[in-house]
Amino acid sequence: MNSQIKKGILDLCVLALLEKGDSYGYDLAGSLARKVEVADGTVYPILRKLASEGVVSTYLQESQNGPPRKYYHLTDAGRNKLNSDRDEWIKFCGEVNGILERETGGKADEQE
Repeated sequence: MNSQIKKGILDLCVLALLEKGDSYGYDLAGSLARKVEVADGTVYPILRKLASEGVVSTYLQESQNGPPRKYYHLTDAGRNKLNSDRDEWIKFCGEVNGILERETGGKADEQE
């Protein structure tokens, strides 16, 4: 997929993953990578940006496998942003899909 298309939607994907529950960066990166092809290290700048915008907050939690992990939590502002952006994305996808649909039965062919 085109990297510019992905770049514009990854913030929304991270917020949607955090809606399911708090998580740390490495786990978020893995969850995202299982669904969307992303480069290593892509998630951390997004998380820093979202934290600076106040849509996610962070806290440290002890880990059995090493140092404490920084967890990310969706704030109320983040939930509002997620809901708004998700609605916009769904509307946009519907409009784009309407443009991209291939009609059958000669209707599209007649207009060309």
